[in-house]
Amino acid sequence: MLEVDKNTFQSEVLEAEGYVFVDFFGDGCVPCQALMPFVHEMADKYGDKLKFTSLNTTKARRLAIGQKILGLPVMAIYKDGEKVEEVVKDDATQESIEAMIKKYI
Repeated sequence: MLEVDKNTFQSEVLEAEGYVFVDFFGDGCVPCQALMPFVHEMADKYGDKLKFTSLNTTKARRLAIGQKILGLPVMAIYKDGEKVEEVVKDDATQESIEAMIKKYI
């Protein structure tokens, strides 16, 4: 799981070839913290087929807003720099996250 920031998001996600999973999380986001071990488990399980990254939106607010991240948690899949799918807030369950990942591997 690669932690990206406002300096590396462009190269690691937007300029990456193929599919990239991004876990948008915040410091005070309890659901984000609850999902994090599961997301890391998915990274271990599917990391050879999909690039897994995470972005702390508390430290990159402008970037998050630019990516239309208006609430947390958000798990998104990018392909060749474009967001192709995301699960947001209450829809971000372990089942929905894994189902989304499986569509793109």
